[in-house]
Amino acid sequence: MSSPILVTGGTGTLGRLVTPLLREAGHPVRVLSRRGGPAGDGIEHVTADLLAGEGIEAALDGVETVVHLAGGPKGDDQATGNLVRAAQRARVRHLVYISVIGADRVPLGYFRAKLGAERAIIESGLPWTILRAAQFHDLVLALAQKMAKMPVIPIPGGLRFQPVDSREVAARLVNLALDAPGGVVPDLAGPAVHPMADLMRGYLQVCGKRRLFLPVRMPGKAGRAYRAGDNLALNGAATGTRTWEAFLAERIPQAEPMVNTRPATLQ
Repeated sequence: MSSPILVTGGTGTLGRLVTPLLREAGHPVRVLSRRGGPAGDGIEHVTADLLAGEGIEAALDGVETVVHLAGGPKGDDQATGNLVRAAQRARVRHLVYISVIGADRVPLGYFRAKLGAERAIIESGLPWTILRAAQFHDLVLALAQKMAKMPVIPIPGGLRFQPVDSREVAARLVNLALDAPGGVVPDLAGPAVHPMADLMRGYLQVCGKRRLFLPVRMPGKAGRAYRAGDNLALNGAATGTRTWEAFLAERIPQAEPMVNTRPATLQ
């Protein structure tokens, strides 16, 4: 039997998609998470804490390929550094990492941590592949659901997203993991760029809701970066095919049509 592929964050949104695809390709999978999980056909669960640096050595025992998906709102650089050092000792042959488009351009802590994680991998001496992806449809939906709870929704001017379907990202990562190390590969984004207002309108329409929009201005360097589109894919990026509209139609039962679903705007 071939050596297991270690998937960090294997119980998360992306990990739950990557793991069965690796199994379908005939590879045993070892899922690393902080809480573990039930074993399945060809799937082993191990408990480790990347941020604390605990349990990583055992998780890497006999592993040649690592698909590093674990992440959080902060600490990705530290957690990845701990993984890299353990992977060096284990002589891992291929480390695949999912990063975010704009990691080197958007001046926010989350993006800086992703960039720090990238640097730890690039400087590790290990064979590696890094894929930067846009925000997933799932994340944009969660944001829309949260914002829709407010009677008046603040809409930052110039804020745009290019959301991508997580299933397309998972399929791309599996192909990369089973291929030779490729360095920094083309970014993966969704098929269209949407202003935040349009994303909210689409969500409100399928839910049959009305809300007022309040235009606001994002301050500082982060605001300038978003208005410049630094979180969007550059030329040469790969593009997914599943649209935001198709994702919404799948995830949210269609509400009764409204006479006017276009939200008003407070001036």
